[in-house]
Amino acid sequence: MQRICLFLMLPLLLASCATAPPSNVENACRIFREKPDWFDASLTVEQKYGLPIQVQLAIMRQESSFRHNAAPPRDSFLGIPMWWRVSSAYGYAQVKDETWDWYKDRTGNWGADRDDYDDAVDFMGWYADVSQKTLGISKWDAYNQYLAYHEGHGGWQRKTYNSKGWLVSVARKVDANARMYGEQLRSCRHSLKSSPWWWPF
Repeated sequence: MQRICLFLMLPLLLASCATAPPSNVENACRIFREKPDWFDASLTVEQKYGLPIQVQLAIMRQESSFRHNAAPPRDSFLGIPMWWRVSSAYGYAQVKDETWDWYKDRTGNWGADRDDYDDAVDFMGWYADVSQKTLGISKWDAYNQYLAYHEGHGGWQRKTYNSKGWLVSVARKVDANARMYGEQLRSCRHSLKSSPWWWPF
């Protein structure tokens, strides 16, 4: 009976491990050794769109702390929490409903989910590609890529971030983390392995 229960619970335990944030978000090598399927997805995005893996990680860390179901706080009325949230942003990449619909429409990736790491990093690569083509922002420029990611392409063009000192500080933090992750990956990238065939089943 115990063996049957463990067998039935195994898929749930594996799914929980698959969606849990990395145990150490300060080290890119440890992130990918803990989650080899993430490395596969990020490498695919880097090859497909040219967005460096370290920039992907730095932006995702800032947006969701690598939580698959991250969401903004609930709105409140007269100090009473309401059932709706202050924004429709959701998932690893904290993408709003309308932006996610735009991505799916342009890429044809209609089955994409914001709480799926593969889809989230594919969105980030696609969005950075649009930023580079329309705004001329290098995909290696984590600072400006993040500002365009946060403010939208129109906001970046209007330089709306100049009136938001806190956002400029955050963008500098994203840039610093991207540089840190890049240095770490240089020492371990060659040894990172693809995810095993059974993951996450």
